[in-house]
Amino acid sequence: MLYQTPHLTTDDRRVLEEINSLQEQLHHAAQQVPTKWTQDLRKALTASAIAASNTIEGYQVDAKDVADLMDGERDAVDASEENKAETLAYQQAMTYIQSLHNVGDFSYSKELFNSLHWMLQGHHHPLRLAGQWRRTAIRITAPGDELATDYEGPDVDLLPGLMGELVDWLNDGDLDAHVLVRAAMAHLNLVKIHPWSDGNGRMSRSLQRLVIARGGVLAPEFSSVEEWLGMPGNTWEYYKVLREVGGPVYSPQRDTGPWIRFNLLAYHQQTQRVQRRVDRSNDCWMQLMEAADTFGVTERQITALHEVAMVGRVRRSRYEKAEGINTQQATRDLQALTKAGLLTAVGQTKGRHYVAGPRFPENVLATAQRPHTITNPYA
Repeated sequence: MLYQTPHLTTDDRRVLEEINSLQEQLHHAAQQVPTKWTQDLRKALTASAIAASNTIEGYQVDAKDVADLMDGERDAVDASEENKAETLAYQQAMTYIQSLHNVGDFSYSKELFNSLHWMLQGHHHPLRLAGQWRRTAIRITAPGDELATDYEGPDVDLLPGLMGELVDWLNDGDLDAHVLVRAAMAHLNLVKIHPWSDGNGRMSRSLQRLVIARGGVLAPEFSSVEEWLGMPGNTWEYYKVLREVGGPVYSPQRDTGPWIRFNLLAYHQQTQRVQRRVDRSNDCWMQLMEAADTFGVTERQITALHEVAMVGRVRRSRYEKAEGINTQQATRDLQALTKAGLLTAVGQTKGRHYVAGPRFPENVLATAQRPHTITNPYA
C-alpha cells in the first residue's frame, strides 16, 4: 500500500489556482525575452536546484560553482573532489530527466529508477550499492543527533512489491489529480519506501521534477522546488513535515494533507521567486541595451555584462558557449570590456573570471539586487 493522495481543502484548491495563474504569467514572461537569455536562465535555475538539493544532503557547492562545473570548468572550481563528483553526478541525472519531458513512448519502470540511481550514485559502487535495491535495514537519524532514529524504512523483502506499486501508480494512478499534486505524492512515496542504501532524498526530489516535466505545464526548471527546499528555514520544515506525515515507520494510512499543503506553499513561493528573477533579469537587459551606445559595447558583449550583473561573475568559457563564438573572439571581447573599465579580471589562467569593473553601470547592479517580498498564500 502507498501513501494516498488526499482530498484538497478549499484553501488548497485556491492556492493551486493561484499557482496555475502565476505559472501562466511566468510562461508568458519567458516568451517575451530572447531565446538565448531564456536558455541562460534555465541553466542558472538548474544550477541553483542542484546546489540546493546537494546542500540538503551536506554537499557544499554554491550555484555559481555548479554552473561552472556544468560548463566543464572542473579545475577552476574551488570545492572538494567529493563535492564536485556529487554535483556532476546529479547534473547528469537531472539532464537526463529533463530530456524525458516529451518522449512519446515513455513509461515509469523499476529499471528507470535504478538507472537514474546509478547516474546519481554509481561513482560510489560497490562500496555503496548503486542501481539496485538496498539489502539491509535502513534508518534515518534525527538532525543533529546520530543516535536518535527519526524513521525506519520498510523491510528489504517488501521493496520489490512497494516499488512495483509505485511504478503502477505513476503510470496509471490518480491521473485526474493536478500534476503538481501527483509530483509531490511521488516524492513522498519514494522517500518513504527508501529503496536504496543512499541517495534516496535526491532521487525523490528528482522524481518530483520528472513528474512535473512529463506533465508539460511549465519547464521543470521553472517549476522545481529544490532551490526553495534548500533554503535553511525551509529545509528544516521539509524534514519536519516528512516526519509528521510519514511517521516513525512506513505508515501509508497516515494523513498526507500537510505534505500537500507544504508542497503547494513551496510551488507558490518558488514561482514568485522565479518571476521576480525574470523581472530583474529582463530589466537589467533593457538597461544594458540602453547604455550600449554610451559604453560602445555590442549586443553580444551585453551578454557578458548581463551575466556579471545577475550572477556576479562571468568566465570566458561560459561567454564563449553562450554566444557560440571561438576562444579568440571571446577573449578579445572580454579584454575590450576590461579595458573600458566595465569588467575587472580576477585570477589567472583556468581560474580567471570577470567581475563588475569601476565603470559598470550602477543602476544595472542596483536592479540586479532589487529586493522583493514573497507572500505566503496560506497566511
